Amino acid sequence: MTTFDDRKNTFESKFAHDEEMRFKATARRNKLFGLWAAEKLGKTGVDAEAYAKEVIASDFEKPGDEDVIEKVERDLASAGQAVPAATLRAQLAKLGDAAKQQLMTEA
Repeated sequence: MTTFDDRKNTFESKFAHDEEMRFKATARRNKLFGLWAAEKLGKTGVDAEAYAKEVIASDFEKPGDEDVIEKVERDLASAGQAVPAATLRAQLAKLGDAAKQQLMTEA
């Protein structure tokens, strides 16, 4: 193998690792967001975990974070606890930072 091949393989491995970590951080963030929303909805235990899984799954509906925000916004509004989308985005960002921190301490 040449030096170029070694560098290429190293770059590809790093890229794959970074993408995996990005995916894990997003999934963890969505779970934390789901648990936060579940608490606002009065859900606990198994019900809160199930709701968090629904939030995680909602992220696969369309690209970006809007699908997650729309789901939580809809669910909170239907429970009589309307929360502005801007507040939800801020909470999602805050939990994104927490998710990254959690993953870094686990590694």
